[in-house]
Amino acid sequence: MISVAIVDDQPLIRAGLRMVVESQPDLRLVGEGSDGVDAVTLAREHHPEVMLLDVRMPRVDGIQAIPGVLAAGGVTRVIVLTTFDLDEYVYAALQAGAAAFLLKDAGPEYIIAAIRQVAVGDLLLAPALTRRLVEQYVARPQPRGDGPLAQLTSRERDVLVAIADGLSNVEIGARLHVSEGTVKTHVSRILFKLDLRDRVQAVIAAYELGLVAPGGG
Repeated sequence: MISVAIVDDQPLIRAGLRMVVESQPDLRLVGEGSDGVDAVTLAREHHPEVMLLDVRMPRVDGIQAIPGVLAAGGVTRVIVLTTFDLDEYVYAALQAGAAAFLLKDAGPEYIIAAIRQVAVGDLLLAPALTRRLVEQYVARPQPRGDGPLAQLTSRERDVLVAIADGLSNVEIGARLHVSEGTVKTHVSRILFKLDLRDRVQAVIAAYELGLVAPGGG
């Protein structure tokens, strides 16, 4: 069973998310909060596997809370709750260590899928949101010579591009005609070679290193 915490300063949002979580037999709500202080406290006391975390909140906002949440035992993965008009905050959340993003108007099925996907260590990066974030808040990249990319094989570069496109391991395997296990191996090697924490950082790196161009297809 996946333990979940909800942190949002709007009671109606919390109530809606609570109903979604409690409707699933494999999800268990362990706590709720209304600001970043509560988020860190919940992480320390309950160690939820997944935390749904709002951005704009009183006292301590979601972005400021992420490092404390991640340091409170190392088991909680954060899904940032956002809207498109908060893009700059979401990019900051990426840098802080958020694992995924969820638009507040997402349907229940999407929320449930996001929680399950993040709980197993994967990420949920909506391609449109990811591309918009990078286009607006990462300076247009200038390739750094061969640099870090020289460490990657041609196939690893293909996988990195697919990650930047927001594809899951299964989807990458289908695109490149390889098994999911092979994709996982490539992803692990990419993260190791480029000294990246997770797939979110891999998306940023793909743009910053010039492997993917903002606005490209």
